[in-house]
Formats: sequence, C-alpha cells, structure tokens
Amino acid sequence: MLAAVLSGLLAAPMGCSSSDTPPPPQPASAAAASQTAAARPAPQAGADESVKLKKEQLEALVAPIALYPDPLLAQCLVASTYPLDVIAAQQWLGQNSSLKGDALVKAAEQQKWDPSVQGLVVIPDALKRLSEDIKWTTDLGDAFLAQENDVMDAVQSLRAKARDGGKLQTTEQQKVETKTVESQTVIEIQPASTEVVYVPTYSPSVIWGPMYYPYPPLYYPPYYGGAWLGFGVGIAIGIGISGGWGWGCGWHGGGNTININNNNNFVNHYNKSNNINRSGNSNWQHNAQQRGGAPYKDRATANKYGGGARGDSAQARQSQASQRQAKGQKSGTSSASRGGTSSSHVGNRNVSPGSSGRSSSAFSGSSSGSFARSSSSRGASSMGGMRGGGGGRRR
Repeated sequence: MLAAVLSGLLAAPMGCSSSDTPPPPQPASAAAASQTAAARPAPQAGADESVKLKKEQLEALVAPIALYPDPLLAQCLVASTYPLDVIAAQQWLGQNSSLKGDALVKAAEQQKWDPSVQGLVVIPDALKRLSEDIKWTTDLGDAFLAQENDVMDAVQSLRAKARDGGKLQTTEQQKVETKTVESQTVIEIQPASTEVVYVPTYSPSVIWGPMYYPYPPLYYPPYYGGAWLGFGVGIAIGIGISGGWGWGCGWHGGGNTININNNNNFVNHYNKSNNINRSGNSNWQHNAQQRGGAPYKDRATANKYGGGARGDSAQARQSQASQRQAKGQKSGTSSASRGGTSSSHVGNRNVSPGSSGRSSSAFSGSSSGSFARSSSSRGASSMGGMRGGGGGRRR
C-alpha cells in the first residue's frame, strides 16, 4: 500500500517552492505525504542511463541536513534510501507515543525497518524532518545512491560556505573542526556531549542565501538576528547508542564513505535477527531488499540494485517485488545453514577490505559504548561513550 502511494507520488508532476515558511507539515502518513510533498522535476534519462545531478542541485538537496552532526548526518543519508521505512516509522511513533526510554528502544528494535530508521525513532526531530516531505527524502536517497561521493562533497561545500560566512562554529551543543584529510580540507561536526544529541534547526536561505535551484519545501524556522542555528531540547540516547553510534562519515579525498559500527545496539540487533555475524566496522552498502517496493529514480539505478524504476508498469513492479522476496528467502536460508557467518549481502554491511588505508572505519568498534570517531589516518576526532539515561528521553 505504501509503495503504491509513493510510486504515484514520485510519478506525479508537481511544482516547486523555495519559500522559507511553507504551510506547517501535516501528520505523517502515506496520504498526508502525497498531499504535502512538492516535487522537483527529475532529469530525463534513457532506459539504461542515469543522469547525474549538478553540484548546485545537490547542494540545494542536502542543505536541510548539511549542518547536522556527522553521525546524525550519516544516519539520515542512509535512512533516506529506505523511504517506506521512514513513513512507517513516523506513523508507528505517533501510534506509540506512550513508549519512552529503554522501552521505546526495545520496541523499535522489533520493527522490520533498516536499523538507520529504527535508530531515528529515538531522535524524533530528525525522523520528522525526513518524513515531512517524502518526495524530498526519496530524491535525497536516490541522489545518495547514484552519487554518494558527490553528495558528501556537496555537504562539505555548504559547510565551508557557512563557516566562511561566520555562521558555523563550535557551540555548547556541537563541536566544529576543520582538518586536512588526505590532502583535502574537511569540516567535521560532532556532538559536544557524549550523552545528549541536539538536532540543529536553521533556514538554508539565511545560512547560504538564495540558490539557483530552490531549497526543498520544508518548514524552516524564522530567523532572529544572530541566531544562525537553533537547538531544541537535547535528547538522551540511552541504550540506543550502546556500543557506539552506528553511522559515521568517512571523509577522505576522492572516496567519501558512510561507515557502519556493527557494535551499535540497533545494527547489532538487526544483524543477529538476520543471522549475520559481524562486529567492528564496515563500509555501508545499500540493501535493495529492505527498500521494499519503493522504485528507484531510473532504470540504471534499478538495475544496479535489482529493483523497480519510476515509470515501470504495475505488473513489472509486482514481478520485481516477487523476485526480491524469493531472493531474500533464499539468502536467509543460506545464511542460517552456515550458522550466521554468511558473507552474503543480507543487511549489506560488508566488512571493508583490510588492505587499504581507507578501510578503517569512523568508529572505535569497541563494546564499551564509544562514540562515533574517524580513524587517525583520516584526521578525525574521537569521542567518549554515549550512555544516557534512556532512549529518546529529552533533557
């Protein structure tokens, strides 16, 4: 049902608005997403061709989350590739508002979503941002799948512009550092606290001014003189961050990556549930089976991941869904028969090769609950363990 609604939404021609104060978002649901989303016309491509977005298009696309702390940015980028999970999680959270703290974490673990989406349940402001306009979220995820390195470069470009304009600096909520990694200057943003995460709010037009391509039509807070970034009430992550944050940005020249900490509570639980035996760190790879029936933006991307593309007939999408389901069942059986040590792509968290200096992850990978950190070869900072008093509890 959600897949059908999303397919129709993505195919429908709509207009675009760059206003900073669009109507307030409606309650998250597939129907509401269809009514409130505003489309950005997708480039046209041949059957097996993928048209890449320009730098300026990518900058406008990532602007709403470019100033998020690195671990949260990485998690949101991964989650955006599973738009149906995002919608389902927002609906589920609204229906289970009585769940708090560790009980919320445990309940979220049982849901059949990607762990990146499960983890956002305890950071409701970030989940709300992604569910606010599912068309933008899907466009973001598609761009990330097709141009991962370019998307992360766009984030760095925006951060540099914000820093140079005096609008990005260290605060009580987050730590901003400029470093040189493999001859490339990168700007890292890390949470200032090891126990609490703050989701920054800001208006892209205030931070960067108008762009040739309009910003996504989301709700942006009003600007008050000098307050470039706003921060709401901090959220204590609790057991949701046990083992360290699950996602991090591996900034390095010519090959930016998203790193996965398999010791993170949500990632580890997902791996165990799917008979995957992994620990430590790995490079993230998209799991097409987890995406469900959500179509990819073009046939080239669909062919890469074995899914349907926008414009495919209903019959073709149904056939593709059946093939993915059969493949998933076969992979699950194969993995179980090997005692959970399969190297198949179930969960798609393949351990990066150890022969390259780039294989080191952005996480400590220890079971002591250490926070997301980049390896010293990438010049990244390390932070202590996140041990709050309960997932999703606000401070």
